[in-house]
Amino acid sequence: MSCWKFRALPLFLMWIALLAGSSGLLAQSVPSSCIVGHIHIKGNRRTRNYIVLRELSFHPGDTITLSQLIKAFREGHDRLINTHLFNDVVLYIDSVNGYTVNVGIDVKERWYIFPLPYFKPVDRNLSAWGQRHYALDRVNYGGKFTHHNFTGRNDNLTAWLITGYARQFELYYNQPYADRSLRHGFGFGFNYIEQKELDAFTYKNQQGFINSDTISYAGRYLSKSFSVSGRYFFRPGLKVRHTLNLSFVSAKIDSAVLHWNPYYFNNGRTSVIYPEAIYRFNYTDADYVSYPLRGVIFETSLTRRGFGQDINLWQLDTRFVRSWPVAYKLWLNIQNNNLLKLPLNQPFYNQPFIGYGDIYLRGLDRYVIDGVAGGILRNTLMRELINVNIPVANPSAANDHIPVRIYATLFSDYGYAYNRDFRANSLVNRMLYTGGIGLDIVTFYDLTFKFAYSFNQLGQNGLFLHIRNDF
Repeated sequence: MSCWKFRALPLFLMWIALLAGSSGLLAQSVPSSCIVGHIHIKGNRRTRNYIVLRELSFHPGDTITLSQLIKAFREGHDRLINTHLFNDVVLYIDSVNGYTVNVGIDVKERWYIFPLPYFKPVDRNLSAWGQRHYALDRVNYGGKFTHHNFTGRNDNLTAWLITGYARQFELYYNQPYADRSLRHGFGFGFNYIEQKELDAFTYKNQQGFINSDTISYAGRYLSKSFSVSGRYFFRPGLKVRHTLNLSFVSAKIDSAVLHWNPYYFNNGRTSVIYPEAIYRFNYTDADYVSYPLRGVIFETSLTRRGFGQDINLWQLDTRFVRSWPVAYKLWLNIQNNNLLKLPLNQPFYNQPFIGYGDIYLRGLDRYVIDGVAGGILRNTLMRELINVNIPVANPSAANDHIPVRIYATLFSDYGYAYNRDFRANSLVNRMLYTGGIGLDIVTFYDLTFKFAYSFNQLGQNGLFLHIRNDF
């Protein structure tokens, strides 16, 4: 949310130094390069110095031109912001000594510890919750403890204890930089969930929920799942990351679910136990991954779930995001997601596609489209309206202002979902398209509010809200 910049006086002195040199040879040609000296970091009370230096493309002793250094400052700023460790980052030339340039980096660390009460509707978005009259009995509550940057090495510890509409116990730890080379990391965790309500089928392009309290099974949990997982991270460079996730999953449903959907699992089973392996590749070269205005993000993953007839899935996912400026304070963003599941005849358990998570079409927010193949394309033109920093009443070292950016948006979305086995819903196996206008509010801690007034091919329109927080 901040900008990279030089300090004016050291930059002027650098030009003088480059022109004159330590011996004062003004008559000679201008040197084309300088030497990086010390790199001094300020403001990182918890974050280790080497975690900051890991995001830079230059190091002490490197010979570099001034134009290359300016580019390296901008790219280093973007990568440091994208670590989600800092609210503000400033890179600058601290001092010049002959041909040697000393670099300064000022950072403002975020709050890392969030012991927060948890209150969240179980529905997939606010529109879906509104269709159920914002009922409070459809809310999960409890405690969520998250400790980002747990040891100062950008490692994360998460512990959830949730009750209410469902029960969930979760513990995860990720350490992406576990060795001296800062290329290899690991993670592990477990998750246990019990639910009294289950989306057992899809009807009229909406999730069909069954509730234990309304089908004479009061108090019973209709689904239970348990998983343990381990992860390996490998980041050979600055823009590329590889992740391998291995997990063991046990999922069970009540026999009442089969009355509504005998194909929830394969072969009419009420429980499955399977291993799962997911390989993920990520390439990031963007200014701000939570709301990119410039750059490219590419992700692809290959999933192998199960090895027998009960669960047998190969899944390939891709995600491509491209953003660039087209005029003053005007940007164009294109996002494309694609999916392929093999074999094509999958049980309902493996069918979720459009309308879940971040894969949705604006204007079809009320609906879900299950499928085993297809994709979406979202196109957004963004015009910045407001870019301000609001001072806080009681400033701290981490938070002395609240950045607020507001964009007007114009968008058009397209999508397609192929479904071989569950064709009762009208939005499968057909081209989908929507459009509309909106307002995006981006603020600190990667919090984004997206208001959209959208239209779809069904002749429907409405105002929808999506809230996203990547931190």
